[in-house]
Amino acid sequence: METELDGSELGTKEYWDSSYTREIGNYKNHGDVGEIWFDEDSQQRVIDWLVKQKIDKQARVLDLGCGNGMFLVGLANEGYEQLTGVDYSANAVELAKNIAQDNQMNITYKVADLTQPQDELGAFDVVHDKGTYDAVSLCPENPKEKRSLYLATVEKLLSSADSLFVITSCNWTEDELVHSFAEKLVKYATIPTPTFKFGGKVGNVVTSVVFKKR
Repeated sequence: METELDGSELGTKEYWDSSYTREIGNYKNHGDVGEIWFDEDSQQRVIDWLVKQKIDKQARVLDLGCGNGMFLVGLANEGYEQLTGVDYSANAVELAKNIAQDNQMNITYKVADLTQPQDELGAFDVVHDKGTYDAVSLCPENPKEKRSLYLATVEKLLSSADSLFVITSCNWTEDELVHSFAEKLVKYATIPTPTFKFGGKVGNVVTSVVFKKR
């Protein structure tokens, strides 16, 4: 049986709308792109991993819960060209569009609720999630149902059996993710993340795992 996380404001659209309203103001006034939710280094680790895997620069990449879009900016700097970001906060999408435009980058951003079917988005070679599954899991209402709907959406967004779903979580361990995704996805690789030792046991602050379709 899956353990449920306690509900949090981090699992509500209202929280993120409010947060990105402030960050839009900070960006316009000070050029500050805003915070990257939990462990900025993990974003670069994923980019470095994709580059090391020699993922084609023409691969279609989708960032789920893109926030300010800096993950896709990082990929654009590596030469990737077919980049799309989605977020259920229109304010996040506005901020990401402003940053991409100011950096003269051709990145597509759209508003999308990933707990709803997203057939119009198409299919992708790489689908990335850093913290979005976590946020869905923190939803105060029906988190288990919303996670199931989210995973159904992710499965349809993967274009083929070779497509990759790369997820970084600060709330779920690798074993928990593998178990939760088992019906639809199978683990393909683990991206190493920093470890800590406590009480004689070794753990990870964050977990980054790569999945493929079953």
